[in-house]
Amino acid sequence: MYQPLLTSRYLMTRMIPLLAVAAVALCVALVIVVISVMTGFLDMIRSSGQTLMGDVVITYPIRGIPYYDSLISTLEQEQDVKAATPVVDTWGLLRMPYPVGDAKESEQVQIWGIDPQSFSQVTGFAETLKWSEIPADTAANMRWDRMQQLAPTLVANLDLDARVRLLQQSAADEVGDAEPSVIRQLAANATRDDLARRLLHLAWQPDALRLVIGDEAMAAIDSHDPRLGERGLVAEEGRTLQRGGRAAIVSGLHVSKANERKSTGEYDISGGGYWWMPNHEATLTTLPIDSRGGLLDPKSIVLPFANEFASGVFLIDQTRIMVPLQIVQDLTNLDSADIVDPDDPTQVVGHVPAKATMILVRGQDGIDPVSLRSLVQTSYRRFQDACIEAGQSVPRLDRDPGLRILTWEEQNASFIGPVEKERELMRTLFSIVYLVCGALIVAIFWAIVYEKTRDIGILRSIGASRMGIVWIFLLYGLFVGVFGALAGICLGWLVTVNMPAIHEQMSSPPMWLGIALLVVAAGLLLWTISKYRGGQLLPVLLGTLGVLILAGLGAGELVLRSSGGIVLWDPAVYYFTDVPDAVDWPSAWITAAGAVICSVVAAAIPAARAADIDPVGALRYE
Repeated sequence: MYQPLLTSRYLMTRMIPLLAVAAVALCVALVIVVISVMTGFLDMIRSSGQTLMGDVVITYPIRGIPYYDSLISTLEQEQDVKAATPVVDTWGLLRMPYPVGDAKESEQVQIWGIDPQSFSQVTGFAETLKWSEIPADTAANMRWDRMQQLAPTLVANLDLDARVRLLQQSAADEVGDAEPSVIRQLAANATRDDLARRLLHLAWQPDALRLVIGDEAMAAIDSHDPRLGERGLVAEEGRTLQRGGRAAIVSGLHVSKANERKSTGEYDISGGGYWWMPNHEATLTTLPIDSRGGLLDPKSIVLPFANEFASGVFLIDQTRIMVPLQIVQDLTNLDSADIVDPDDPTQVVGHVPAKATMILVRGQDGIDPVSLRSLVQTSYRRFQDACIEAGQSVPRLDRDPGLRILTWEEQNASFIGPVEKERELMRTLFSIVYLVCGALIVAIFWAIVYEKTRDIGILRSIGASRMGIVWIFLLYGLFVGVFGALAGICLGWLVTVNMPAIHEQMSSPPMWLGIALLVVAAGLLLWTISKYRGGQLLPVLLGTLGVLILAGLGAGELVLRSSGGIVLWDPAVYYFTDVPDAVDWPSAWITAAGAVICSVVAAAIPAARAADIDPVGALRYE
């Protein structure tokens, strides 16, 4: 039982084991943070992919699947299928409303033609909508424009009490603590132009404006756009892909360059809110392909924006727009049409059904996507056989290689696979730091063995075995590994869960932090000078290093602040708009276990050296 006693004594009476504990802790924390961030990437991909695509995808690009309504009906007869929805997937150009130079900006976009109701049942589309109401700055701009038209009427309808309220709301600094009679006199003498100017300024203060002009006049201002007066209408129009009764676009948040992402991760709308997309319209152009694969003349349509969505995956939010299914079918020549006799155009000889390039399927809660894929394949064969029996031509699952039925993960394999490989590569590369940690433990324990040579000789001379000596240092390594691993888990957890806050602080560093670091550096400098006068070298060396590090960090933080901060998390590079902040606990515990094993293995080398010490020579050791 002497091994634990001596091990604890060595741990408690020396500072050098703390270096080994700190090395293990830093290694564990580093690996946990890196792996948790990469796992966060992967989880976001999986979550977003399943949210935007359902569980299983039936895809037949370009030509499309005919009679998809019958296919969806066949699928929804299965108890394990919750819902299915048709999608037409194509690419096109979107001519944006804002100008770039002398022309308007055009964006290449991925167009998804969807049926809003069934699409929301299959995906989480409704939850991704960005706007539930008009942003405050945009609403103020809209009211400003309307109030300029109504200004003469609004001013003419202001009685003296309303004028007083207007003066109090718009000129608080001017009237100050003036007597009510003085304020009434000022209000009575105010010109119409002055009153109109003050009213226009209240466009950015809707509550104050309502107090001045009343509910009826406020309703008249908001009447030109129902979204100003009806809360939730913006979100409803986004869910239905309509605006004011017209078919409309819901675009990814980053399709528009007017949505400027700040370094803190929040968004500003260019033009003081004027270029809010759901207040404008755009021209959508596609290049249809005929049944033989040839190109047809481009087709264009002008559509308003109804809302914007934020899936959390930058690549999707930058390129994808949602448009009503019938609109996209028409733009791609996948809509239903009659076939006429070329010799007699008035004679209809056949009919071409509408088509969809994808069918998205959502399973009931708890069903595995792979199992659902098998069920969908069976349902498609049933649909296929029914169509063949009715003389209808559809893609054959067993003959047409273009027709594929995939899980959402298989559909996104080209994106998910590389991220998984990157995570494992990062895990492997950063785990190499254990070798450095192990080498440090070997060096520290070797020094301890050298220092304790005489103690080892005494133990051997009173009967301690070789394995007894080995166990002392193995326990030493075990304790260092366990304490270091626990400290590393805590540090890794602390950094990971605060990653968004760290990112925000780096993008907008607080001035007090830089000043505090410089003040501490100044205090440490004075302490170092006092030690220098006392002729002590080690405190001077350590103090100088501390001063240089703290002063460098403080000055760097102030420079960083003056330059506008730094964006560590650029969504264009890292794909995602949010910073992962969840710890990958299974990997964290595996990492901690690896650190403990590494510490024990590293301790075994100096332990064996200690066991091989000759007790007679050790007793003579000075």
